[in-house]
This record gives sequence, C-alpha cells and structure tokens, in this order.
Amino acid sequence: MKFVTDFKDYKLLDTNNGEKLEIWGKYKLLRPDPLAIWNKEIDYNLWDNIDAIYHRSNSGGGYWQINNKIPDSFVINYHDLKFKIGLMGFKHTGLFPEQAYNWNYYIEKIKKYDRKIKVLNLFAYTGGASVACSYAKADVVHVDSSKKINDWAKENIKLSGLENNNIRFICDDVVKFVKREIRRGNKYDAIIMDPPSYGRGANSEVWDIEKNLYYLIELCVQLLSDNPIFIQINTYTTSLPMTAVKNALEYAISDNYKGNIYSDEIGILQNDGKVFPCGAFTRWECLDD
Repeated sequence: MKFVTDFKDYKLLDTNNGEKLEIWGKYKLLRPDPLAIWNKEIDYNLWDNIDAIYHRSNSGGGYWQINNKIPDSFVINYHDLKFKIGLMGFKHTGLFPEQAYNWNYYIEKIKKYDRKIKVLNLFAYTGGASVACSYAKADVVHVDSSKKINDWAKENIKLSGLENNNIRFICDDVVKFVKREIRRGNKYDAIIMDPPSYGRGANSEVWDIEKNLYYLIELCVQLLSDNPIFIQINTYTTSLPMTAVKNALEYAISDNYKGNIYSDEIGILQNDGKVFPCGAFTRWECLDD
C-alpha cells in the first residue's frame, strides 16, 4: 500500500460505518465511502462541528448539508502545487488527495531526463496529474469529455503558476481522441489514465471499464514513442482486481517495449495510523538508462 505523509492541507481524520471524516484546508467534511465497512467506537469530539455533510438520496445522487459557512471554492496546497476545491455533486470535491503519491512519482521520473518529455493524460479530470507533469516541465495533453471539468483543470494550472507552460486541454471522448492521434502519427513518452468504472463521452459514447480497458491500452501502446518512460493506469473499482489490470498491460506492451510492470494499492493514512484504501495503480516503467 502506497501513501504520502506530507499533505499538510488535507487530513483523513477517521472512517466508520460507510463514512469518512476529512479536513480540507480549514474545513471539516463528512462524505460517504463504501469501503469504510467497519462500525467501531468513535471519538464524538472528533466527529463534532462538521462544516458540511454529504447525504446520498434514495433516488440517486445526493446533496450537501452545509452547517457552517463555506465558500463556493477555496484553494489547498501540496508543496508547490495548488488546487481548487469545491463541493460538487455526487460527494466529490474536485481532487483525489491519495494521488499525491503518484504526483511525486511523475515529477521525479520526468525530471530525470534532459530531453523534453511529452505526456498524455486521459480521463484527466481536474488535472492533478497534469499539474504535476507540467510542474516537472513536461509538455502535457490533457483529455477529458467534460468542458466544465477541463475549465477547472485550467484554473488549477493557473493557480500553480504554470499557465505559460506547454499544455493543451482537449474536450473529447478518450477512445476517439486516441484513435485520431494514432492516425496523425503523434507519439508520447508517458501516458496516464484514470478510467472510471462507467461513463459517457462528449457525445454520449458509453465507457465500460471491464469491456473497454484492454482495447484502450492496446491503442495507447501504439502512441508510445521510441523511448517511452512510463504508462500508468489508475483504477478505483473493486470489481476489477489490480492483477487483472497488470496482466492486461503486460499482454499489450511486453512484445513492443522492455521494462518493469508492477501494481500496488494506494491509500490515505488516517489519524489512528491505519491506511484507508482508495484504489490501485498499475505502472509500466522503462528500464533505467
């Protein structure tokens, strides 16, 4: 299990009975999380004075119960990186803080190279990985099917002072975009993807991770440059074990590129010292020069 211990503006205070209690900046939020399957004794002082609580609706979706005044958006930092946070629908805040472990990897890996590294970030959401790669001086192509989410990612780039770097924001269905890039002959040194379990593209294209992931991996291998440095797949669905994703990546890439493939869980350290699981990553990495 991989996690960071230096995210000063985010803390996971506790988890219990399908909920997680967090601090985002100076605001205490309570959100549902199905992986908190335990029902243990809690510290009621810790669970007191919560600024906002997300309630699921029996008909789908849900709503935020605002107990104390919270701005529509605010900014948190992770070292030199800055991100806008807001209370979104379906319990989201615009950031997955456990991904800080991967941001550190992207920055460290990219900075090892004297040459310009070109990164493709698919299902890029609000751009945590895009911000990290741009901070490391990579050229970045950021692809997400939502214009609203892409606009949020642009704000994160500006907040981190990276607006003059070479980054393109593409609002498109991921599979269609990758196919066009193959036809154009474009190549990338690193590819990151955060595929949802299920979703719809810009023109109602259906995405099902179990049916479509391997095909997308095969397409992405065709986009890799002659000297790629990594390809990473982040997954959050419990129905798709990380070993299955690892096998898929190995089948797709091993005949074309030599390197190492490995998977691990990723999580967040709680106040009580336990690590709360938040998904997994699978990574192919080139052999060190």
